[in-house]
Amino acid sequence: MTLVDTNVLLDLVTNDSTWADWSVEQLETASLAGRLLINDVVDAELAVRYERIEELDTFIDEAGLVVAPIPRAALFLAGKVFTRYRRAGGSRTGVLPDFIVGAHAIRGLRWHQVGRDCNAVDRVQPAARRQRPVTLA
Repeated sequence: MTLVDTNVLLDLVTNDSTWADWSVEQLETASLAGRLLINDVVDAELAVRYERIEELDTFIDEAGLVVAPIPRAALFLAGKVFTRYRRAGGSRTGVLPDFIVGAHAIRGLRWHQVGRDCNAVDRVQPAARRQRPVTLA
């Protein structure tokens, strides 16, 4: 199973000229290995692109995504890692959702994660289980 980050899905929704092809390739590869998952954070972040929840639900269904609830243990882990990040001098304050998505993938045990902005999660888990671009296009 692969937990998909918001930026990859927004690449599809917006047909991003830089990232859409990469994101499609990653999703196709990941779907061959198992189900594609999103969580509540990704669901909420996607909602900004839709006027009605039914439109978002249609996208989720058509993309073959499954919404997986976030376990409390993953939320706790995300909070702890975010605290370490801030104490180590991390200055970005809006990254807690990134930590939550990454911690959810880790707590999924054998889950993988696909995303473009995995820097926050690098503090929790080595990049070996995530798919992300090697170089920026």
